[in-house]
Amino acid sequence: CNETSVTEFVLLGLSSSKELQPFLFLIFSLLYLAIVLRNFLIILTVASDSRLHTPMCFLLANLSFIDVCVASFATPKMIADLLVDQKTISFEACLAQIFCVHQFAGSEMVLLVSMAYDCYVAICKPLHYMTIISRRICIILVIVSWCVGFIHTTSQLAFTVNLPFCGPNQVDSFFCDLPLVTKLACIDTYVVSLLIVADSGFLSLSSFLLLVVSHTVILITVRSRSLASMAKTRSTLTAHITVVTLFFGPCIFIYVWPFSGYSVDKVLAVFYTIFTPEMNAAMSKLKSRYLKPGQVSAVIRNVLFMETK
Repeated sequence: CNETSVTEFVLLGLSSSKELQPFLFLIFSLLYLAIVLRNFLIILTVASDSRLHTPMCFLLANLSFIDVCVASFATPKMIADLLVDQKTISFEACLAQIFCVHQFAGSEMVLLVSMAYDCYVAICKPLHYMTIISRRICIILVIVSWCVGFIHTTSQLAFTVNLPFCGPNQVDSFFCDLPLVTKLACIDTYVVSLLIVADSGFLSLSSFLLLVVSHTVILITVRSRSLASMAKTRSTLTAHITVVTLFFGPCIFIYVWPFSGYSVDKVLAVFYTIFTPEMNAAMSKLKSRYLKPGQVSAVIRNVLFMETK
């Protein structure tokens, strides 16, 4: 390619309507603020109360941290871009967004599998729970989730970083979506696109199948127990299954039909701006078993007291 290399990309955003952008700015600003505050409050509550230093709460706190990361990798720039006409991003920042989205999404998939494993042990092997799910094991599970995310995102970037970009530079999304960015390269990227789909599809489908198997085993196990135990387990599993559906549904749609006529970037836009708060709402049932209102209020009082000292 003999043309000048692309040094920045133009993000077309969610909407080109100038009348709609102030409304979107307000909505997404409030939504992003609520997501960050809610998840940081959960993390602070778990960290400050010794009664919540349990395996499940440890995993929930890490899930909340990843939720903040998922919401923050592109949303602040998207909100800022709603106030400007020229929405550009440098080539390096674009690669950073690609790195972050696959790092955090990959880590969250593995962490959800880890939480399903914790749930399986708690229900199916309750007498051995503290032996199997020790604090050391929980730390290992979290480290593994981040390592898998790093390996996944590194492999995705390996397909992209050396592609020549010398022509079109408009990305029809509010962030650097990998499939859309690779299409802008000035070579045939069909094989590269297939490799990207295979990589992400393998991680998504394998994690999803592990979750389905674990939930099936749990349901089969509790069928022989009391009705009260069955009801409690169903309540917990319903929250977890809702999270899994909200998370993996868009992923599977995107990577099973990657070359369809649907606007993949708009699907991802909905996924990364709507899914996170809905996922938190779905997790509220599960979190409420461990994070009592009195404990949350106590943490807030302590923080305010420390600030006024």
